[in-house]
Amino acid sequence: MRSALSQNRVKTMADPYPSRRTILGSAVALGVPSMAGAFPGSDTQASIMGRSDGRWSNAPKRWRVEPNGELTLVTDQGTDFWRETHYGFTRDSGHFLGFPTGDAFTAQLRIRGRYEKLYDQAGIMVRLDERRWVKAGIELSDGKAMLSSVLTDGRSDWATGPYAGDPGDFWMRATVARGVLRLQVSADGRDWPLVRLAPFPVASAYRVGPMACTPERAGLEVRFSDLRITAPLGKELHDLT
Repeated sequence: MRSALSQNRVKTMADPYPSRRTILGSAVALGVPSMAGAFPGSDTQASIMGRSDGRWSNAPKRWRVEPNGELTLVTDQGTDFWRETHYGFTRDSGHFLGFPTGDAFTAQLRIRGRYEKLYDQAGIMVRLDERRWVKAGIELSDGKAMLSSVLTDGRSDWATGPYAGDPGDFWMRATVARGVLRLQVSADGRDWPLVRLAPFPVASAYRVGPMACTPERAGLEVRFSDLRITAPLGKELHDLT
């Protein structure tokens, strides 16, 4: 299955996206449509991280399922999720494998990768549609691997901060309930300091799962594992377990 999955996704990229630096300051917005494809598990009974109900938005050319169910992917050229703010463009070309949820949930995920170029990023994403989503994880900025989150409701914001743990191996957790988003990070899967608390659109269902982008290049390899999607934990804000 591994070779067949990889071969089905190897194509030539003819028109790589221009860099953020090239577009910065331009008055022209670049619109990139979403390309959502059905997860192969629907007809191969494949399982990724113990589930077979995921759905790709912009599946990378190279990805595979490890024998233990972990997902490894390699990013395509010029991939990103962003809407308008500061740069003036819209991109919806990043890689995201979304698993369905109900109207409230907690999801957590382990992420392992090496970030080498500006804006290399990987983490967790919660998504309603191309205008309403959040992504959070590690992003390389100004030569440092930063803890980063982008919350988008029509337009994107961007919040970053230093990360004291190992950026090459960390966990992210997202809890959504009653119009509130809670993001947490962990270096060991046990202690979960708060990253962000914010309003989030209320909906009857969401998609959540691994996300990776490389706006300035291709070739970031990331491994995702330890996916858990449960009812919202309902813990107090300062309960970091």
